[in-house]
Amino acid sequence: MPGELTETGSQYSSWVGLIYIFNLIVGTGALAMPKTFYSAGWLMSTVFLIVLAFFSYLTVTFVTEAMGVANFKVKMTRKHSTHKKDLITYEPSEDSPLIEEDTSINRETENAYMFAVTERTEMGQMASMFFNKVGVSAFYFCIIIYLYGDLAIYGVTVPKSIRDIACTYQLNNETKCNRTLKDHDPCWPSLNLNRWHSYQIFIILFALCLGPFTFFNIQKTGLLQIFTSVFRWTSFIIMIVLALLRLSKGEGKGKPATADFTEIPSLFGVSSIRLCVTILYLVSDTNQNKSHIFRLFTGDYILALIFYALLSFTGIFAFQHIEDVYTLNFLPNPCEDSKTAITNIKFIEYFLVLFPVFTLSSNFPIIAVTLRNNLKTLFFNKNRPFSWFVDRIVFPLLALLPPLSIALVTDRVDFLVDGPFIISFSKTNKVILFRSVFSSLFQFVIT
Repeated sequence: MPGELTETGSQYSSWVGLIYIFNLIVGTGALAMPKTFYSAGWLMSTVFLIVLAFFSYLTVTFVTEAMGVANFKVKMTRKHSTHKKDLITYEPSEDSPLIEEDTSINRETENAYMFAVTERTEMGQMASMFFNKVGVSAFYFCIIIYLYGDLAIYGVTVPKSIRDIACTYQLNNETKCNRTLKDHDPCWPSLNLNRWHSYQIFIILFALCLGPFTFFNIQKTGLLQIFTSVFRWTSFIIMIVLALLRLSKGEGKGKPATADFTEIPSLFGVSSIRLCVTILYLVSDTNQNKSHIFRLFTGDYILALIFYALLSFTGIFAFQHIEDVYTLNFLPNPCEDSKTAITNIKFIEYFLVLFPVFTLSSNFPIIAVTLRNNLKTLFFNKNRPFSWFVDRIVFPLLALLPPLSIALVTDRVDFLVDGPFIISFSKTNKVILFRSVFSSLFQFVIT
């Protein structure tokens, strides 16, 4: 059941490919970066991000070469199969030359074609080509862990954003500027329901609305891609411009540290999430001239670094406190003078806060279905096929319940980025970076 060979698809120019890949590298996960930059320090965060981006780029080059080898194996298998058929159907003819022309140029051209990435080989298919059974299982295990983490973050970010918009309770004038709203504070003045319980209710509603899609096959349409892309980039540009305007007026309130080494686990977690490996599928159909493919990747990674730096640096110097979901910093602040507010336009305020709600909600069913299919592949046994109940009910529930259960017990996006993979010993202040183990294993498996 690993990924089957698919058609190459449409060919794009270099500029279109540049935009397409950049759009994949820079995703909604960027909303978690400003808080981590603020906590870890601007200098250490910058150095760390550059180093991780470099290793991510190396991974891209390794897997690109692996795709070339995979194309060679596929074409050689097809060539041998065709050759056998030709031997069976071959009939000598007096018109056929006894010795066919074979020049070094033809051989070089053929060798170049055999290794050219002209057919898309999915990562699951490559794992089946190059790994033994244990390696294939390890590959799918790493993919599944990665997807579970994505779904858990989505399951927190969307309900939390909706909760912060929907809850109307405000602290009284004496305390509203001395502390922020807590989970035990009411959500609405007229209802005996606190913010934490309302958050859990929104998780249940979120699951009821989007969870059923996991039981069916669904794919992201081109129209939905265009909608989410326009929404995302409009939001990013607005946030950067608003922060720059505040800084240009000399009203920046942020005073981030230079470096805080205790925040390395969180910094590593947030940065590693942005090491996008989905771009590898585009090697086969990104641009018509694949001789420039590595220049294309280099340009994309440099642009992504500039964008992340711009988004994070403007945020950490513009705001005194950074929320774990950056868009929440643009909600109305009752303690702030309207003249110094980041914006007084209500449409922009709610447009930015709803940005993760729409974009992540559109991606949630796609990732859930992908996780479901990978779970099936991991446990697949051709001698014991799945029953209808296991195939249609159990696996979708296995994809949905764990991440949503995690979301029900925490609303901290920063904890989900680094917390599940870290064990802190309070007495010794030692931190075990389990995430680095998983990430290293993931890098090893895909390369």
